[in-house]
Amino acid sequence: MTIISMRRFQSNAEFDAALVERLERAISGPAAAGTAVMLSGGRTPLPAYREVAVRKPSPAKGLHLLFSDDRYVPVTSESSNYFQSRQLVDALGLPDSQVLRVRTELPLEEAADDYDRQLFRMLDLGVGITLGLLGLGADGHTASLFNAAHLEQARGKLAIAVQRPDGLQGVSVTPDLLSKVAEPLFLVAGADKHAIVDEFLKSDSHLIARQAIAGCPKAEIWIAG
Repeated sequence: MTIISMRRFQSNAEFDAALVERLERAISGPAAAGTAVMLSGGRTPLPAYREVAVRKPSPAKGLHLLFSDDRYVPVTSESSNYFQSRQLVDALGLPDSQVLRVRTELPLEEAADDYDRQLFRMLDLGVGITLGLLGLGADGHTASLFNAAHLEQARGKLAIAVQRPDGLQGVSVTPDLLSKVAEPLFLVAGADKHAIVDEFLKSDSHLIARQAIAGCPKAEIWIAG
């Protein structure tokens, strides 16, 4: 059973400040050497990404970045998680080989297979994923895992191509990948998420997000507002 710990913040500013500190700790310092940080999409983490970019911490030797998922759109699209986090990525100045992204310039299935190979290669090098940021949708999804079919499709893989409910296609990491994250951290903001958070916290929850982290001994959820 995954043990979930919760932290509630009184304001978005307090939430953002805590996330900045958490990201900086995961990015720099001796303990971060040879590790990876997984970034999530959505609006919630963007203020923290931008602030960390402004502070420009010195990344630890061998640090890798990866993404929980991305929409199958050009990397210059506002809908691209990679594009939205580009300020942070550029500020860290990591080699391209240490920034794992969904190559949406490839056909969808090839992009998913390519991302799957990138992830396997990184893990084979002994790079451990310390911090993994995740969102929690109002429908209970996380990353781009929306339904039971996606979970079934994900067996034995680290990344898969998905059809999203919004009509877009995408590529998502899988429960197998999430099980390798030492500190999965769900970021939630907005009064409209209260009901889904309550369901997520139940030990017998059947939400897709809870099923996706069933292989994780522990996880955190941070709630703003």
